[in-house]
Amino acid sequence: MFTFQETPQSPAPRSAPRQVVTGLGRVGRVLLPIALFGAFWLLVTELQIWDELFVPRPAAVWERFVQSVTTHDGNRGLSDHYLWEHLWASLRRILYGVGWAIVVGVPLGLALATVKPFAAVVEPFVNFVRSLPPLAYFSLLIIWFGIDDTSKIWLLFLAAVAPITLAVVSGTRGVRQDALDAARSMGASRLQVALDVQLPAALPDLVVGIRLAIGFAWTTIVAAETANGIPGIGGLAWSTKKFQQTDVAVLCIIVIGITAILLDHLVKVLDRVFVPWRGKA
Repeated sequence: MFTFQETPQSPAPRSAPRQVVTGLGRVGRVLLPIALFGAFWLLVTELQIWDELFVPRPAAVWERFVQSVTTHDGNRGLSDHYLWEHLWASLRRILYGVGWAIVVGVPLGLALATVKPFAAVVEPFVNFVRSLPPLAYFSLLIIWFGIDDTSKIWLLFLAAVAPITLAVVSGTRGVRQDALDAARSMGASRLQVALDVQLPAALPDLVVGIRLAIGFAWTTIVAAETANGIPGIGGLAWSTKKFQQTDVAVLCIIVIGITAILLDHLVKVLDRVFVPWRGKA
């Protein structure tokens, strides 16, 4: 007699309506906090709990946004630059600062994790730089490099290099000893072990370090642009104190916050591309 067995079937893909509902749910989770914050902001201004000098109306901030991207009364945007010019100037400084921090921090972290005499001498200096607030040495950087972009990039570099370096150190030191022994038993040199075994293993920690470094750089951008920071979104925010332009300051805060979220999301996407094994046994 013949027996019939049902062949196992792969689970059916989710239907299109279900995917739409899932997508709408994700969008809702993002938009709901924004809507609640906007409603609370509007309520506070309508009730006039605080003076408009301290809490500007959402309409006033919107008017400043429109003003920042248009030409009005013969003036370009705000402080003679459009909003995207301010934002790009700050992003360019951060890209240079964090970029050089990655270039320096990755080999420095590998050296600290693999060469004990070097780590004993250099690692305390890395921790020292990490513990310093940016404003503590920004004046010194201005004296050394002037008020142009060089001093700003150095400031952002110093704010970003320590998190990246220490992240690489943590990831490299976390490599299993049997993996290192297996590489050495096949004739790998110390440099080959570092580049082919330890560095790939440290990639997840490196991505975390880059996320932290970008966050530190963004929190430092206003300090970096206090001197000759126009164009620059931080410099624009700093300039509002002179004429008490609260609406412009709030606009800058919103732009800085949204840009930081987008940059963090970009790093997460790169994490999924370059570290696809994260979280997999």
